[in-house]
Amino acid sequence: MKAEIGIIGGSGVYDISMLRDSREVKVYTPFGDTSDRVTLGDYDGRKIAFVPRHGKGHRIPPHMVNYRANIWALKQLGVSRIIAPSAVGSLQPDVKPGDLVFPDQFIDMTKRREYTFYDGGQVAHVSLADPFCPELRKEAAAQAQGISLGFKGSGTYVCIEGPRFSTRAESALFKSWGAHVIGMTLVPEVNLAREQGICYLTVAMVTDFDVWADRPVSAHEVVKTLRDNVEKVQRLMAALIPNLPQHRGCSCHEALKDSTI
Repeated sequence: MKAEIGIIGGSGVYDISMLRDSREVKVYTPFGDTSDRVTLGDYDGRKIAFVPRHGKGHRIPPHMVNYRANIWALKQLGVSRIIAPSAVGSLQPDVKPGDLVFPDQFIDMTKRREYTFYDGGQVAHVSLADPFCPELRKEAAAQAQGISLGFKGSGTYVCIEGPRFSTRAESALFKSWGAHVIGMTLVPEVNLAREQGICYLTVAMVTDFDVWADRPVSAHEVVKTLRDNVEKVQRLMAALIPNLPQHRGCSCHEALKDSTI
């Protein structure tokens, strides 16, 4: 039971029907249960492992996701690349609902999560100067362009604690920083993937303008746009997965080099 590509499904992405010969497995981790059972399957000759971040039916809020268990389980299954769809709000007028964004930076505004596998015994200071895999981002942009999806090839993701949405003052502040999208699940998922030497790509699905736009965000509005975005993400993954190089040409796997003390 091995896989090479992991998909962590965000809001609205609770299963992955594109997989062939799929089966669910339970992976035991030192950090407790994963969000749900991991689905293993095949797509166009590539071995895939899928886990829904919030569990099937969206039962786990963002601040309670067991991020360490999810990443650990994918690593144990052999995953070296992760594609992570995530619902986000827009912080800029040119980033519109329905767009996909492949961020290259993030700002962490979370408060009480488990951020590392190195809690003691050994200390590691892993660089996140460039937190997302450049190879995955480049390939995702190329495939999105090839199938005529609206996207932004870079941007800054502000990750907040949740589960509440921002106040107007917070949203205006994040917008003034020049950040592009806001969500609740990127951190510490991206941190943990880097510690495990796994390439990581966020596919940020823009569902709405955040509250800086003088319009309160409603869960109903988010869900409506999200349904359309999920179809776009499925099309993107169908194009992206078969075209990923068999061997990684990035340095993500060297994350722990010179990082441990």
